[in-house]
Amino acid sequence: MAVIETDGLTKFYGAVRGIEDVTVSVEAGEVFAFLGPNGAGKTTTIRTLLDLLHPSAGSASIFGLDSRRDSVAIRARLGNLPGDFGYGKRVTGREAVGLLAKLRGLEGLGRAEQLARRFRADLDRPLGQLSRGNRQKVGLITALFHSPELLILDEPTSGLDPLMQEEFLALVREERERGCAVFLSSHELDEVERVCDRVGIIRDGTLVAVEQVADLLAKTMERRRVEVEFAEPAELEDVRAIPGVVSAEFARPTLEEVFLTYYRGEEEEGKG
Repeated sequence: MAVIETDGLTKFYGAVRGIEDVTVSVEAGEVFAFLGPNGAGKTTTIRTLLDLLHPSAGSASIFGLDSRRDSVAIRARLGNLPGDFGYGKRVTGREAVGLLAKLRGLEGLGRAEQLARRFRADLDRPLGQLSRGNRQKVGLITALFHSPELLILDEPTSGLDPLMQEEFLALVREERERGCAVFLSSHELDEVERVCDRVGIIRDGTLVAVEQVADLLAKTMERRRVEVEFAEPAELEDVRAIPGVVSAEFARPTLEEVFLTYYRGEEEEGKG
């Protein structure tokens, strides 16, 4: 049974479409990425999935439970990092984790201290005194401290420095190994390529592709970029004759190039 399953999930804000007919599933032990620019529908999908927004049509289930009817039972088993989380400027990270632990009926702070050491996070300073990146570390800890079965993360590495981004990716791999499902939205295409199993690309509220990352990259291999190095300056005609070539390599497309192919392809069709 899929950990997350949506069927035609749709959300309109009056006459304005948020998302429409989003159908996707995520299995246990899978890292699934949701890609799209700002306003594409990533956050709306997450909020509707978690019953923070009521769908206009379609359905969603988590752990086989109805996302609306069983929302309390579902939230007991997942960890969520929203893109705009907040607990008040005077609240410390330790207090935030403690409050969530009590709501979950847990004694102590779970693995919060271990995660704080790993992310070099200060749990004892008020959140209002922390930089954006350090607040994000606390947000990750509140999502992970209780070892949930499912992680839903909205732009999880926002504000993190490169070292902490690497630590986050390592942690995601570990979570996958223990069987946790991870659903994340991201603009960081490099991290998606490195850690995710499948990717969904959303455009203007509509899911335009859901594929294995490897398959998605393979589809664009015919669009190869060739770099040729000459021993001395050469013109374009010299390339055709290949005189004096020192080296040439074929570079596979990056996930960013794949992503832009979907968007630019739609734009070109619209101009036709």
